[in-house]
Amino acid sequence: MADKRNEENFDDDILIEMTDEEGNVYYYVEEMIIPVGDENFALLIEVKDDEHEHEAGCDCGCEDDDVIIAKIVVNENGQEEYVEPTDEEFERVQAAYEKLLDEEE
Repeated sequence: MADKRNEENFDDDILIEMTDEEGNVYYYVEEMIIPVGDENFALLIEVKDDEHEHEAGCDCGCEDDDVIIAKIVVNENGQEEYVEPTDEEFERVQAAYEKLLDEEE
């Protein structure tokens, strides 16, 4: 996952711009930070544009939230970046997230 962080205000949220290997640009809002050990991971929810009108029963997938987990790292310039976690890191984050949800109940 190639990534860039573009901190533009999106209401009270931070808008994050991510670019995939094919050059497609996606925008996400950071929903929450999940600490795992000494590392932080972000739960990111895609911000979708409204390029077409939706009718009842629209099956384009536009109503489904695209949610990803990204590892937060500090680059050589001292800025935070989001990178794809390893499979092992993803499993640890998933377990930590589930534990947080259990504690909220």
